[in-house]
Amino acid sequence: MKAIVMNGIGGSDRLSHVERAEPVPGRGEVLVEIAFAGVNFMDIGVRQGMAWTEMPNPKILGVEGAGRVLARGDGVADFEPGQRVAWVYAPGSYAERIAIPATALVPVPDAIDDRTAASIMMQGLTASHFATDFYPVQPGDIAFVHAAAGGVGLLLTQIIKLRGGQVIGRVSTPDKVAMAKAAGADHVIVDTEGRFAEDVLRLTDGEGVHVVYDGSGPTTFQGSLDILRRSGTFCWYGPVLGGPGPLDIMSLPRSIKIGYATFFDHIHTPELLRGRSAQLFDWLAEGMLDVRIGGEYRLADAAKAHADMESRKTTGKLLLVP
Repeated sequence: MKAIVMNGIGGSDRLSHVERAEPVPGRGEVLVEIAFAGVNFMDIGVRQGMAWTEMPNPKILGVEGAGRVLARGDGVADFEPGQRVAWVYAPGSYAERIAIPATALVPVPDAIDDRTAASIMMQGLTASHFATDFYPVQPGDIAFVHAAAGGVGLLLTQIIKLRGGQVIGRVSTPDKVAMAKAAGADHVIVDTEGRFAEDVLRLTDGEGVHVVYDGSGPTTFQGSLDILRRSGTFCWYGPVLGGPGPLDIMSLPRSIKIGYATFFDHIHTPELLRGRSAQLFDWLAEGMLDVRIGGEYRLADAAKAHADMESRKTTGKLLLVP
């Protein structure tokens, strides 16, 4: 089968489209024909040597996708050949086929197509965790969403609005404003240098926001601190772009709460994975949530997908098509 492997740490030129042995499902695993694979900043982090360092190269990248069950290993009773499934963390998803632990799979309802299922898993579960668990948005809360036209930002904005909150979004270029507003953002600020605090405080009559969702790296960290109101919550994520450096906890202003939202805390059991995925699928089927697909690439063009995502010029979800 064809797959995308990284041959070493570095840029997108370290990715190769190669022939690999056909996977065979072991005990507790399911063999899946991949219809679409999701591209995530996590994959770029792996390529840059920030994760999976214990796995030898060349290794197949990718963790997310959707497809159809081909066969089951011993001990699997949950899924049948021909059934449509999706997943959010299965290393080796940049390929035509993959053997996945059954506990990592969720069934995809008939109302949701494969393209949408592959697009909603990583970013949808992340956005849902941010707005319903890490900081449960309440009616009337004001949230600030960085990268509001990105895959997580668009979904996060919609979920905040579903919960009765208001959204101030930040985007990097004027052409992304309309997209953020279409997702429900009440106000959108165009900024590339981390100089958004004055505008946010003006929009909130000097009070600041209840919660900031910031995955934009160290450039925006201080500005995010500055716009929080008393006892506000700072949700930090996105390690690929770097952290803020050491923090003096006694220097944090206004009794704010700050935390690093790690993906595996979102869905630490198969039951949570399937329950929260089902909620996302229900929202999609009912028209309450919309996922924007920003680009589809052939599997062989994974290096271009990585380069485009790193440029910060893309919006929505990027997919690979085996």
